[in-house]
Amino acid sequence: MFASIYSATVTPAQFFLMAGVTLLTGVLYAWVMSFCIRSTKRFFLVTSLIPFIVAAVITFVNGNIGAGVAVGGTFGLIRFRSAPGSADEIAAILVAMGAGIAFGMGYLAYGVILLIALALFYLLLGKTSLFEHSAQIEDQLLRITIPESLEYNGAFDEIFDRYLNKVEKAGAKTTGMGSMFRLSYKIRLKDAGEEKAFIDALRTKNGNLEISILPYTEDVNQL
Repeated sequence: MFASIYSATVTPAQFFLMAGVTLLTGVLYAWVMSFCIRSTKRFFLVTSLIPFIVAAVITFVNGNIGAGVAVGGTFGLIRFRSAPGSADEIAAILVAMGAGIAFGMGYLAYGVILLIALALFYLLLGKTSLFEHSAQIEDQLLRITIPESLEYNGAFDEIFDRYLNKVEKAGAKTTGMGSMFRLSYKIRLKDAGEEKAFIDALRTKNGNLEISILPYTEDVNQL
């Protein structure tokens, strides 16, 4: 059951058996992961095909070092032309590719176990509160628009001390044809339930101009 289905040469029957098992398992894997990851339908369609694509490539390469190097280079080019994904999406793709290698070497049982077991394990972990504690509170991006006339250094310190556990200045730039400034801060609220009160307090300082609180990323274009 756990031995490779391939002989010295891959027969059509062996290949189509591999293709059928891989495609069915890939679709099941993508369906289970759709309950774990927030992404598009197109992402899950592609994810369901990745195990078979990788398996087919491994089957065709089958010991040819030159072809293997060429395939590796091709995958590298595809990666640089792809939009960066979330950590969840990258993990899902890596699992699909890993299982594809097992399928491509003829180890169908191992490929099925790898895909389905990891998908179910991921789903189970997502339902637990194992990683939900105070140290895992996510940082946020605070953007405050202020009038040009406001001296912003230290202007919000009292409010920050009251509502925030952490604050780091991330940048400042002019906006509105130079008539206003937009300040960016990396923050962590003491209590997420006080977000509205925090914004209301800031509004009294910035003349009721635009204020936004967003998920923080390292992308400088977000500032």
